[in-house]
Amino acid sequence: MKVIKTEKEYLSALEQLDDLFDSHENTSEGEQAELLMILIEDYEAHNHPIDPPDPIEAIKFRMEQSGMKNKDLAKVIGYKSRVSEVLTKKRKLTLNMIRNLHEKMNIPYESLMTEY
Repeated sequence: MKVIKTEKEYLSALEQLDDLFDSHENTSEGEQAELLMILIEDYEAHNHPIDPPDPIEAIKFRMEQSGMKNKDLAKVIGYKSRVSEVLTKKRKLTLNMIRNLHEKMNIPYESLMTEY
C-alpha cells in the first residue's frame, strides 16, 4: 500500500475498501481496511475538502436535530424578532449570539464564523 496521489488511485482504494469493509478488526484484512481508510481520508482532506456549512444552515440543522422551534432559539440568541431576522439573513450574527450558539447548541465556531 502507498500514499494516494491521483484520482485513479483514490477510486481504486475506495473499491478495495469496499471489498474489505466488513473485515474483522484484528485480522490482516481488517488492518488493511484501517490503513486504506487513513490513506483515503488524507487524500480527501487535501483534494476534496468540505467547507463548513453556512452559519444559518448550521443553526437550522441543529434546530431540526433538537426539535427546536423559533421561540426556543429566541432563548439562545435574544428576542423572537431577532430570530426571524437572523434566519432570513436580514441580520448578521453578533459575537454574543455566536458564543451562545456555540455554548448552548454546541455548534462549532468555524461554522458560525464563516461568511454568508
